[in-house]
Amino acid sequence: MISALPTLIVAEARLFRREPMTVGFGVLFPTVILLVLGAIPALREPSPDLGNVRFIELWAPTSLVLGAGIVGLQHIPAVVSRYREDGVLRRMSTTPVHPAAVLVAQLVVAVVALVVSAGLVILTAWLVLDVPLPQDPVPFAVAFVVGFGAVLAVGMLIAAVAPDTRVANGLSMIAYLAAMFAGGLFVPRFLLPESLVRLGEYIPPGVQALTDAWSDQAGLSVALGIEAAGPPQASQLAIMALIAVLAGGAAARLFRWE
Repeated sequence: MISALPTLIVAEARLFRREPMTVGFGVLFPTVILLVLGAIPALREPSPDLGNVRFIELWAPTSLVLGAGIVGLQHIPAVVSRYREDGVLRRMSTTPVHPAAVLVAQLVVAVVALVVSAGLVILTAWLVLDVPLPQDPVPFAVAFVVGFGAVLAVGMLIAAVAPDTRVANGLSMIAYLAAMFAGGLFVPRFLLPESLVRLGEYIPPGVQALTDAWSDQAGLSVALGIEAAGPPQASQLAIMALIAVLAGGAAARLFRWE
């Protein structure tokens, strides 16, 4: 597996670059959406209803969720299920390549894509919209790795068990909609009932953990109706880490060549 893995990673990276929709929506679109919202003057002004925090600062971590959902929950299941339908995986099963190598190659490419997407969002928010850089870089990095790791693990699990592209697309869409809703992409989280806000803290990628580590926690907590502010809570990270481990392990165990 080790000898074949670099070759698989390079091949998957080249194929990823040839998919304009995935590159455009998974890597570039989160930054575009952030800039579109930032172009609205009212969203760049502090709001008393949001704890004197600007809406654009509140929404910036949410834009990270968009890239994670597209790459982790839509791209990976679609690609692997297509490989299965086209017989690519069946042919690979006759070689010494281990099933885990296929998932690891997909994971590496997806992680690189998500890091690039997040970097573009953070730098654009800082340079163009005057959104401060993550105030707690280490907790932010931990929340990013754990939260997005869980998203990718769920995507790999769907890819591993879906018998065909149709089923993979259906499962990935359900997971995508759940992640986007919990992440505040469809409805800002401060407009949701408190019970849904709390639930969203534990649904990957855990946008509240990213928010707490990025911006002014006190103001954002007031905006979200959360009593306590501070670094990401250990319980949030622990649950998402558990999801990542369980889903990733199940994906490797249940992987089907055909």
